[in-house]
Amino acid sequence: MYYNCFVQIGVKTLINYLKKFDDFFIHLINSKIKNKYLDKIMFRVTDLGGAIFTSIFAMGLLIFGNKEIKMIGLEAIFALSFGQIFVQSLKRLMSRERPYKIIKQLHTFGIELRDYSFPSGHTTASFSLATTLAVNLPKLAVIVLLLALVIGMSRIYLGVHYPTDVVAGIILGIFASLTIHIYFLQFVDKVGLALGLSL
Repeated sequence: MYYNCFVQIGVKTLINYLKKFDDFFIHLINSKIKNKYLDKIMFRVTDLGGAIFTSIFAMGLLIFGNKEIKMIGLEAIFALSFGQIFVQSLKRLMSRERPYKIIKQLHTFGIELRDYSFPSGHTTASFSLATTLAVNLPKLAVIVLLLALVIGMSRIYLGVHYPTDVVAGIILGIFASLTIHIYFLQFVDKVGLALGLSL
């Protein structure tokens, strides 16, 4: 009885903290720093995290790179796919409505999306791709991870995601990429060998 009571208090406390986190950062990013220059930048940079761009980029590495880059591209495809399995599963499980449908004073940019908000698929894809590039090409780590972070912020700036959606996307993207790199790289190599890509 006491245990259940403590658990309920703990869950309520966590929910309250997460709500305060969301309220503070969505106000900061969507309202406080909003300006006409960022409007243009964020509206364009957000597409870099979309399924079309991230898939084309990974396929581009696979098709046009040297043998090392081709294998990185193949690993990126696996990481992107793995991450999106979690994204789509959690979206259906959590069924969280997007902030622009809930918060009246939010700045919106005419973006209409049919799926749910949690977690951010764009952020997950961005960090899946960025982490794969970072672990294989460390010299690019800072650049690609910062770009992925900006893409995540753009989702909040445009009013289509809560900050906690983006944080979850960061965690999922990094998790998906590192899981593939640490535990399934041999399988990726075997696939690459079968496709004639392996070193």
